[in-house]
Amino acid sequence: MLSLNRTCGVLLPVFSLPGRWGIGDLGKEAIEFAEFLSRSGQRTWQLLPLSETDSAMGDSPYSSSSAFAGNRLFIPPEDLMERGLITPGEAEDAPSFPADRVDYQLVREHRVRLLSKAFSRFTPTQEYYSFLQRHSYWVQDHAVFSSIKKRLSGLPWSEWPEGLRLRREEALAQAGIELREAIDYELFVQFLFFENMELLRRECEGKGIELMGDLPIYVNYDSADVWAHRRFFLLDADLLPSEVSGVPPDYFSSTGQLWGNPLYNWEELEQDGFSWWITRLKHSLSMFHLVRIDHFRGLSGYWAVPRGEKTAERGVWRQARPEGFFNAIRQSIPSTSLLAENLGVITPDVTEAMESMGLPGMAVLLFGFSGDMRDNPHIPHNYTGNLTAYSGTHDNNTALGWYREDTTDAEREALFHYTGRTMTEEEVPEAVVRIVLSSVAERAIIPLQDHLGLGSEARINTPATPSGNWRWRALKTFFTEEFSLKIKQLAEIYGRN
Repeated sequence: MLSLNRTCGVLLPVFSLPGRWGIGDLGKEAIEFAEFLSRSGQRTWQLLPLSETDSAMGDSPYSSSSAFAGNRLFIPPEDLMERGLITPGEAEDAPSFPADRVDYQLVREHRVRLLSKAFSRFTPTQEYYSFLQRHSYWVQDHAVFSSIKKRLSGLPWSEWPEGLRLRREEALAQAGIELREAIDYELFVQFLFFENMELLRRECEGKGIELMGDLPIYVNYDSADVWAHRRFFLLDADLLPSEVSGVPPDYFSSTGQLWGNPLYNWEELEQDGFSWWITRLKHSLSMFHLVRIDHFRGLSGYWAVPRGEKTAERGVWRQARPEGFFNAIRQSIPSTSLLAENLGVITPDVTEAMESMGLPGMAVLLFGFSGDMRDNPHIPHNYTGNLTAYSGTHDNNTALGWYREDTTDAEREALFHYTGRTMTEEEVPEAVVRIVLSSVAERAIIPLQDHLGLGSEARINTPATPSGNWRWRALKTFFTEEFSLKIKQLAEIYGRN
């Protein structure tokens, strides 16, 4: 892991990078953004999960068919051209993509067409076979799962023929023969993704940039992970979840958030030495220098909602296996590589687990101006050094959008009193950024939109809304030398460069 002291960085999803192919990817725009961060005095680039997404799930990076597989839409066409697998003419035979939004249908059709052409011309290499060996824990299951699902027109695995649903040896062997080409295609796609991810990580290291990844705590029911490792999940006799994941009513939703993921069978995980979790964390850390564990409190206790509920209101808290789990993690994973997302209802046992692991938590300034600021953990006078402070996260409105649309009169007054001045709405984003950067928090992360002073049109995600999220893209014209100098000077003023 890169050496850190008091630093700052930027939150920007890969899909939000600019570029000509309709969506940000792991190619030259990603490397150019790392260069921009480096010359702008930044030390951390925080990403969202890079997992495969599904249009049926709103293309959320937190809803994936695999906890391990990478998103094929992030494979840069330039890489396919450099490998001689497609021609420039084939790449440029593309629809007219919007520059400021991701049109997932257009992008998916174009990228899959290119990948299919590339696969038809690909000859396996030693690097390819080495990749398959290094990723043997998950990649074959993922490829078989994806191929069967495509053959069966997207049916969830719970509705597959019995032999495939129950993973009987003879049925899987027959599928392996019948779907050999489709399985090889999926393996090829993952090989390309991780080759590009490894290159980006090396480029970032060379520029002094730390990559921070994001690990969703739960996986989808209709995923290769549950299909292949069902004993690690709480399923009934029909292999369906008896209870599903969510969180109780909170800041984001008065009825809670009903995520719907299957819950972990912590007894089985513990008996197996938590190997699935340890492998998953190591896999993430092979891509990133630091990993934020989303909804960390679910590793101590979790909100369980009966299957079939329409909201998360009728859930109950249940206990995980925190002592054994954290002992296993402590022995296998450097604690300096992990960050806990500790937002929401945090009980003493969660705080104790973080302290025992030495894990930094989070504070989000936009939460700091409600209630009694004397003991609000999100207001900077209550920060500690071992903390990552944000103006907002991917789930928040932008600072400007928050001020315009989400604040009460009392919250606006609290902001003015805290800064010691009234301000126009256009001045709010910079004021918010400066408050976070000036805090004692060891690491400060600012969404790019707040540095740019953009409004809610640039919001990444609105929780509890099923569509219209994960689409915002930055324009190349944003990244001027003037902008670079501005955020570099902020880093210098507050001792974070």
